[in-house]
Amino acid sequence: MSLVLVTGATGFIGGHVVQALLSRGYQVRAFLRPGWALETWQSSMGPGGAASGPQANLEVAYGDVTDPTAVAAAVHGCDDVVHTAGLYTFWTPRHRRMHDVNVNGTRIVLQAAADAGVRRIVYTSTVGTVRLDRDGALGDETEDALPHELAGPYKRSKFEAERVARQFAQQGAPVVIVNPTAPVGPGDSRPTPTGRVILDFLRRGFPAYVDTGLNFVSATDVAEGHVLALERGRVGERYLLGNMEGNLSLKALFGALECITGLAAPRRRVPWALAMAAAYVDWFVEGTILRHQPRIPLEGTRMARKRMWVDCSKAVRELGLPQRPVEEALREAVAWFIAQHGVAKAVSA
Repeated sequence: MSLVLVTGATGFIGGHVVQALLSRGYQVRAFLRPGWALETWQSSMGPGGAASGPQANLEVAYGDVTDPTAVAAAVHGCDDVVHTAGLYTFWTPRHRRMHDVNVNGTRIVLQAAADAGVRRIVYTSTVGTVRLDRDGALGDETEDALPHELAGPYKRSKFEAERVARQFAQQGAPVVIVNPTAPVGPGDSRPTPTGRVILDFLRRGFPAYVDTGLNFVSATDVAEGHVLALERGRVGERYLLGNMEGNLSLKALFGALECITGLAAPRRRVPWALAMAAAYVDWFVEGTILRHQPRIPLEGTRMARKRMWVDCSKAVRELGLPQRPVEEALREAVAWFIAQHGVAKAVSA
């Protein structure tokens, strides 16, 4: 039975990957940051998270991905590595920490895995590294994002980290790259930027919307995509883990959430330039002066200028990526956020 190291196991995607591996009979070594008790981590996942898997096949290792000694110890004895660890946020006062984790941490994990001679390495990148909205064409794996499209520290760090992963593959390391789009589902405890959109909707936090769009996908499908990349992915290739029917405008997403919850979706559309101006003000006041996380994410608002719609047929064709209806994933996410945060008491879902 194969032993797989999963970095970032306390994260939204990482927790689902752990569960997917356990359910398919793998032994899993979850790499947790110091201070995380196993029971605390499992309870934080909630329904559908890592806690529901067969625990006899789960072990833990502790450390930080920026610590080469801890990483090498965690990789030792493993057959495969799935590297999901990363700082996924559109606001942080610690840009150097984001670069250290997302770029240097990736280099450290991939070097340790290559030195250990593991069979396969799956690296979790992001849809933000591919070129999008090319004269109306859907984004795919064939072209990289252009420099001016790398809006903010997160996207720049992930772009550089994916470049590191490609370099390892070119040097002979068995690296497969996966690029999740916008995962939704239970267990988004921090939450991710996508999960925050759903949570803010439940809190009636959207008086208006911007004309933008994302590709939404079930978090469980993304996790399965990681396992399938481990089993079937071609070394050196990247795969967009999304949903073929998941290209939704923000207006369409709010409409779907309205149907699920019974809460009224915002009806007023604001120009992107106005939203950008509001984001700058919020960033200056909340982020710079008060040192709080801004209510309007500046990096996310910059990204909203383009619809992040993609063609994920390569992953469906080559990996067999599942395609659960996005509405099911949204219903699960809504139910989880209500249970965790006590919002939208009158929801009819």
